[in-house]
Amino acid sequence: MALGSYAQRFGVLEVQQTFYEPPRETTLRRWRATVPPGFEFTVKAWQLITHEARSSTYRRLRTPLSAEERAEVGGFRWTPVVARAWDTTLACASILEATTILLQCPASFRPTEPAIARLREFLTRARRPAGVRLVWEPRGPWPDEVVRELCEELDLTHAADPFLRPSLTPTAYYRLHGITGARHVYSDDELARLAGIVGAGPAYVMFNNLPRAADASRFSRLVHPDADASRSTPAGAGPA
Repeated sequence: MALGSYAQRFGVLEVQQTFYEPPRETTLRRWRATVPPGFEFTVKAWQLITHEARSSTYRRLRTPLSAEERAEVGGFRWTPVVARAWDTTLACASILEATTILLQCPASFRPTEPAIARLREFLTRARRPAGVRLVWEPRGPWPDEVVRELCEELDLTHAADPFLRPSLTPTAYYRLHGITGARHVYSDDELARLAGIVGAGPAYVMFNNLPRAADASRFSRLVHPDADASRSTPAGAGPA
């Protein structure tokens, strides 16, 4: 689906490419110019920040890394290469006028004392632009009380798959990865259940991967039955 057509149907888009390899500035400026002024972008932080170099996602990385740099990436280590990756992420967010930056962690990032210490150090040292929400998606066995406390302490919004766990912050950020995998098509009953989970509070609902645009449209019609059927609102967000 072309971005212009997408923006006619949805009010927000989560950009995945910034995670694998940030696009060129000209590409980002073209994207911003393609959508209307009120359209909202959220961006995923570059994988060098969150994922270690052994991650399979690095197969899509084009930026060459030395052996020393490969040992210094991921896990929120505050190293020169990670600091540069954060600056690059911020630059992408600025060009797109993004409202949100997502820090998605691999399941291997566990709630150990060293991992939590690195997260705290990163968020203490990393520059945070005014008006940009930081969203954190821990995956794996993170206890609710630990997630809630860290989000409150570090001013983070909690991202979660709503069919696995609730978002634990006042503004929810839900990312639907597919109950049976990336190709999963949500049933009417599942979307009704999702509407009950989301409730009336402020929430982003992001259907992961563009093939889920049809699911996003169906969900938007479910939660906004009186709205213009050709366009969802940001609270009934589109695919990531």
